[in-house]
Amino acid sequence: MKALKVENVSKLYRLGNSTDLDDTSANPVVRLLKRPLNNLRKYRSLYRFSDEELNSSESRKDILWALNDVSFEVDSGEVIGLVGANGAGKSTLLKVISRITPPTRGICTTRGRLSCLIEVGTGFHPELTGRENIYMSSTILGMRKREVDAKFDEIVDFSGVEKFIDTPVKRYSSGMAVRLAFAVMAHLEPEILVVDEVLAVGDVEFQRKCLNKMSNVGKDGKTVLFVSHNMAAITRLCDRGFLMKGGRIIQDGSAADIVHSHVTAGSLTTSWREWLDIAEAPGDDSVRLRRVGIVTESGVAAGMINAHDQIGIQMVFDVLEEGQVLNPYVTVISETGIDLFSSIDADKRYESEFRKPGRYTVTAWVPKGLLAAGTHYVRAVMRSVKRQYRPFTERDVISFNVLDPEGEAIGAGWWEGRPGGVIRPSLNWTTEYISAEMLIEGQL
Repeated sequence: MKALKVENVSKLYRLGNSTDLDDTSANPVVRLLKRPLNNLRKYRSLYRFSDEELNSSESRKDILWALNDVSFEVDSGEVIGLVGANGAGKSTLLKVISRITPPTRGICTTRGRLSCLIEVGTGFHPELTGRENIYMSSTILGMRKREVDAKFDEIVDFSGVEKFIDTPVKRYSSGMAVRLAFAVMAHLEPEILVVDEVLAVGDVEFQRKCLNKMSNVGKDGKTVLFVSHNMAAITRLCDRGFLMKGGRIIQDGSAADIVHSHVTAGSLTTSWREWLDIAEAPGDDSVRLRRVGIVTESGVAAGMINAHDQIGIQMVFDVLEEGQVLNPYVTVISETGIDLFSSIDADKRYESEFRKPGRYTVTAWVPKGLLAAGTHYVRAVMRSVKRQYRPFTERDVISFNVLDPEGEAIGAGWWEGRPGGVIRPSLNWTTEYISAEMLIEGQL
């Protein structure tokens, strides 16, 4: 069953123009009389477009196609991630789906109750207390009073603002407001849940609770549309994704493929870098870096890695001079900029022996189950041992994505939340058993 169907949806906006502010009338009385008419004309022009403007699919100086012929279908129970740069049309698409704004062209059909959280404090009145806003917002969104009464304590507990529940919302911080708004929305038991990037306002603990809640909604057969710039959240939560650019969906595929395309698009930092011209390669007259990449155990280049697979960080460099004691090393950095670990060539020979001129390929193997889900960056460095300097230091030279779709090794289970951390090693555990009889007899 299709929970959502979007057919050829486009949204056209008229942009402001500095010439609209010009008024050549010298007489202030004339300007005063003309102002209401000018304002009415400008207001009407925001929503009225000529046939020429509607038939043109290209953005012009005074108009913008925020969405341009978007079509897709979503089955019940699918969790969809919308990915793209700022201005790609993600939030506009959610507003059209949520009936906040009508499409200029096209049809959007939804089946079942829809809940959305697109802006902080959506539907809240600042003068009302948190308690009053829960009842007002829930009623507007379709809940009966007895349903709100039954879920009130659960909503307040989830939001974490019970201490301020009888305080006017205007005194809430933005984080507190979005906590309460999401708590109300999440407990409506909607068939379709629409969430924009507003969750970034909350703290880490609350974001984790929200992700778990949305994950449970998806597992219960409900549909989730999720916009986020947190690629780890997209890959963990979503089964499918859309990559948007310029108001269009340019790629529809698995969340892993969409994240990889988004992370590597338009950037020099990819999972594989190569310098064909040695004169442009990093380094100096003694050594030049020719390639850096991520490879699988079979030696195949890869940019999207399963957390349970072993990967290799491979460096290819050319030694150009005799008498060089060279030792390469790499550092892996998390998407938040934290140095996770560094590793130097374990071959002790090259800490004292000269390397013969020629090409060397070295690979640092990262054990399976070590890296947490997310985007990781590599810093490639060459150390000249005898001369005590670095011929090259290439920061963020490549990037790769680690996916852990199941999350079983880090505890995505029945309890609230999951253990955090920037690595996820698979540790060996030992168990020692003592029988109840020995405890009772006091033999210990």
